[in-house]
Amino acid sequence: MSVIERIIRVEWRHQVHFTLDVFARTNPTLAAVISEGRPASFQRSTKVLCVVDESLAEANAALLREISAYFEQHPSIQLTGLPVLMVGGEAVKNAYFRVSEIHALIDRYHIDRHSYLVVVGGGALLDMVGLAAATAHRGVRLIRIPTTTLAQDDSGVGVKNGINAFSKKNFIGTFAPPFAVINDFNLLATLSPRDKRAGFVEAVKVACIRDGHFFARLEQDASALARFEQAAMQYLIHRSAELHLDHISGSGDPFEIGSARPLDFGHWAAHKLEQLSEYRLRHGEAVAIGIALDVIYSRRMGHLPAPAAERILTLLEKLGFELFAVELLHEDSSGRLLVTGGLEEFREHLGGDLTITMLRDIGEGFEVHDVNLPLVNLCILELQARHNSSVARPISAIA
Repeated sequence: MSVIERIIRVEWRHQVHFTLDVFARTNPTLAAVISEGRPASFQRSTKVLCVVDESLAEANAALLREISAYFEQHPSIQLTGLPVLMVGGEAVKNAYFRVSEIHALIDRYHIDRHSYLVVVGGGALLDMVGLAAATAHRGVRLIRIPTTTLAQDDSGVGVKNGINAFSKKNFIGTFAPPFAVINDFNLLATLSPRDKRAGFVEAVKVACIRDGHFFARLEQDASALARFEQAAMQYLIHRSAELHLDHISGSGDPFEIGSARPLDFGHWAAHKLEQLSEYRLRHGEAVAIGIALDVIYSRRMGHLPAPAAERILTLLEKLGFELFAVELLHEDSSGRLLVTGGLEEFREHLGGDLTITMLRDIGEGFEVHDVNLPLVNLCILELQARHNSSVARPISAIA
């Protein structure tokens, strides 16, 4: 028997642009990104299929007209028709037929590997459309224009696409970097306070595991962020996106071939809480609880100093997150807390050993391969007691 073996290396360019009013006629960003990928020999115009979150279109009545007008003034870029409206939110990830709808549009408008699929919306819509783009023609060029804080500072700038299946988050998906990401801060203007806040937690997460100086800046800006002041939000989004890209490009494992998922600190419980709450909890809200749980666990295990743990919990509370949900107490018929099932689902998603990120200090994460379930139960009770105490305290005492 003989073996032929070769090492195949593939380089990806991952670009995230920051701008204001991306569809303003005087803004060259989107047209320049599309033109940059246009082969010199290309004679025909470049086709673009645009998908827009319908809730965003309802909140911004002028958006669809602005998109159409933008492409009209760029004759080398051909919009296939009116932007396609698609439901957003976690519901769009719960059925494969939405992916098939995007596939059908790609086929109908003859979108090929030199055309572009532009998706404008929140993280869930980006995930679903990204899966469709990655699997049509084995990959068409995708430009993401995230419209939520969470998508602009975390999920929308990553390399993952996916939908939920079998009651599990992102069971069906791909690793496929987008051609480009364009973050338009002004697209956040119509978000509810709840959705503006949700993305803050991913910045706290990446600061906890990667950058103590960024964490200190978040503490400094906490009051401004709680008021959604633009300058503080823009800094949070930019730095969080930069740290996420640094990890993806420099970790040596961008497609998670190993068992570690450091950027998912706090997520093993969060994903399960989303399911248990039937998505009453938004992703960011569940991650805040998951981070709090792992922070307390790290402290109780003797890894994380108590003052550092308190700083993290206090920051999350100042940003407006509740650190407890009743779903943490839900049990199965044997009395086992259902949320702990998230540990096995987390392990199974990658295979291999269970690998969970915990903290030694703010800015210093490390990996553990087993979790003390009785101690997790105690951590949940501590979160419940902290929550009950905070409800009894005046808001000024927390802020």
